[in-house]
This record gives sequence, structure tokens and C-alpha cells, in this order.
Amino acid sequence: MNWEQLLSLKRYGDTNKRLRQEQDETRLGFEVDYDRIIFSQEFRSLQDKTQVIPLSETDFVHTRLTHSLEVSVVGRSLGRQVGQKILEKHPHLQNVHGYQANDFGAIVATAALAHDIGNPPFGHSGEKSIGEFFKTGAGKIYKEQLTDKEYQDLCDFEGNANGFKILTQSRPGREGGLRLSYATLGAFTKYPKESLPKKPTHHIADKKYGVFQSEKEAFVDVAKELGLVNRSDKYLSYSRHPLAYLVEAADDICYTIIDFEDGINLGLIPEEYALEYLSKVIRDNIKPENYYALDNKADRIGYLRALAIGALIKDAVAIFMKNEDAILKGTFDSALLDKSKYEAQIRDIIKISIENVYQSEEVIDKEIAGYQIINKLLTVYTNAVNHSFSGTASNYDELILKSLPKTINFSHNSIYQRLLAVCHYVSLLSDSKAIQNFKKIEGVTF
Repeated sequence: MNWEQLLSLKRYGDTNKRLRQEQDETRLGFEVDYDRIIFSQEFRSLQDKTQVIPLSETDFVHTRLTHSLEVSVVGRSLGRQVGQKILEKHPHLQNVHGYQANDFGAIVATAALAHDIGNPPFGHSGEKSIGEFFKTGAGKIYKEQLTDKEYQDLCDFEGNANGFKILTQSRPGREGGLRLSYATLGAFTKYPKESLPKKPTHHIADKKYGVFQSEKEAFVDVAKELGLVNRSDKYLSYSRHPLAYLVEAADDICYTIIDFEDGINLGLIPEEYALEYLSKVIRDNIKPENYYALDNKADRIGYLRALAIGALIKDAVAIFMKNEDAILKGTFDSALLDKSKYEAQIRDIIKISIENVYQSEEVIDKEIAGYQIINKLLTVYTNAVNHSFSGTASNYDELILKSLPKTINFSHNSIYQRLLAVCHYVSLLSDSKAIQNFKKIEGVTF
């Protein structure tokens, strides 16, 4: 792979290429990508989607929206710092093509901003509940009508693949989806493969999948434009866009440190753990007198969090540059933070968060409710859509269909496309909207 192709400004849906030196310096193409994400309806719905603590009534716990904004900020710093070093190492990118360090920052910031845009309500349990509906629930009846890969898409419903669908899917008035640059679409796709085979290698790009069968053609177009390495002749699998490693690192940094911070602010993790577990990460930068001068717990934890994030950014940049050649060849097979000198500390912090936050009674109770809500919505919506297609819709089915948005095609000839459309719609719901729809179906609100 080469940076000239990887930094493609061509927009999805374009027939022509765009050159960096032709860009309006007051509003660069990669910055337009950021704006389009911010103003999209799908991004706005993240303000009412669970990050870790579902439906929390406190005002400091992160939602998907605040998490995404923070990941974007960290991603921008990672991108700019790496970009500066890339331009020093490959000066022709700046001298001949006009690229700047901020271009790298804008690409990573935008892809990071969108990294959770395809996630369903109720956190990661939302993905699992959609998958289990088809794997062991009422949706299992559709298995024989689907190809193995189509069925696997549904059984392992993946927010990353759904995000790529959101960013590229055409609909009336929005041809080419959000029409983002190919560079941003490439950086967004952490898992550039289809759902089968599952985990064919230990490469980090094979950990999950990032492309539904419905978007295979779209992704191949993006991969070829960017010059991504084709890793298989038997199934869809490409190397990562190098900047996807930075998007992943930004996410890893934020959920490691900030979920830990949320747990402390909620009282689920003792405050003294913050200094104990972060001390080895921030020991070169912390000023004890500054820490002890803060008389508010949230401020003290915020001070430690800022230092920790800064240290991890610096470390991730160094790891990326050390392995740039392998990354460009597609042979670097782990997440950046897996190679971090703080890897042991990161592992310990995540372990504490899992035990005290992710497995807390509040989280588990709300995830149980989320499973029931999503299962009910999928049952009612898939029945209505498929009964309508077969001409056997009841009056109840017809009423349900009238409640579904006109922007999504639920009447496709392919049953896979119809089922995926229902899953896609449910994934777009905020936590509150999913609960509202559930109550409406159950007849408990009027």
C-alpha cells in the first residue's frame, strides 16, 4: 500500500478523482466528512444510546455520543502526530501532493467520530440480542431461506458492518450515503472482511467482520481505490487501511481510561484505585501537589485521566511509526495498544472495569430488559414485513408497517434484504425510542 492512494479524496458515489492541491484550504474535503457525520440523523441518535451504564440518570456518565466525541478528539491527536512524522519520512506527500499533518488528523477524527454509528440500542448487548434472535430465537426459522453468509450476518449482527452500511447506503435524496471520502471510509473499517469464515487467522483485522453481504460490492470499490491488499482469493478479506489502527487505538484508549473513570465517579470503583492503577502510566508526568490540591473527586480523577490519555497517545504514535512498513504491507497483525509498554496496566484497568462496572447489577438488569425489548421488536417487525410480502398480512401487521419509516426499503424481493432492513431499523433506534416502541406494541401507552 502507498500513502498517495490511501489518502484518496474521492468521494463515495463520485466518478472522478479529487486532488489535495485543488482543495479549498478553508474547508478541506476530509473536514467536510466530519461535518457530514456531525449533522447526520444517525449520529444524533447516539446521544440516547448506552455506552456502558444503560439509561443512567446521572449527568456525568458517558453515552455513545459523548464517547464518540472523545474518541474523535483522541483520534485527531493521534492522526496529526502520526501525520507529521509520515510527512517527515515521506516529504513528497507534502511537497508534491500538498498533504498536511492536519489531513491525517481529520481522517482519523472523522472515522473515530463515526466508529459507533452503527451500534444498536442498549450497548453491546443490543448486538448480541439481534444475533440471538436469529441464532436461537424466533428468527431461526429463516435459516433455510438464506445463504450461509447471509445467515451469519444476522447471527453475528455487527455494529461495524452496520456503520459501513449507514455511511454508504443510498436512499432517495441521499445517493451514495453520506458521500464520504474513500480515505475516511477505509479508516473507518477496522474489520475489512465478510462474516464467514469466522476468525480465519489471528490477525486483528479478522477479529470481527465489517461488511454485510449487502455492501460487498461497495467495499470492494473502496478497497480497490485505496489500494488495500487483498488477503484472500476465497472470500472477502482485505488488509486494514493504516489509519484504522489509529481509530482503534483512540477507541481503546478512551474506553480503557474513561469507563474506569465512570466507574469511580459512580462509586462502583474505589477512588484510590485510580492512583494505584494509573500511577505506572503517568509516573513521568504527574505532579502530586497538583493532584492533592484538588478537593473534588471528579476533578482529581479528571486530572489523572488527562495524563493517562496523553501518555497512551504518545506511546501509540511511537508504536505506529516503528511498525509503519509492516502496516503498509498489511502484515502488522495486532492492535497498537497490544504492543504498548503499558499493556499490563491496561489489562489490569480493563479487568477492574469488567468486574465492577460491566458486571454491576445496574448494567446487567438493564441489559436483560434490552434483550426482551429488542426480541419483541424484531418478532413483530419481521412478521409484519414478511407477511406483507407474501400477501398474508393481518390488519395488525398493516398497522405495524405504517409505523415504520419510509426511508428504509422493507419490501425487497430478497428475504435477506428484508430481514437486514428490519435489523437496520432497530439498530437506528435510541434506547428511549426502542422502549417507546416496545410499550406501544405491548399496549401499555396510548
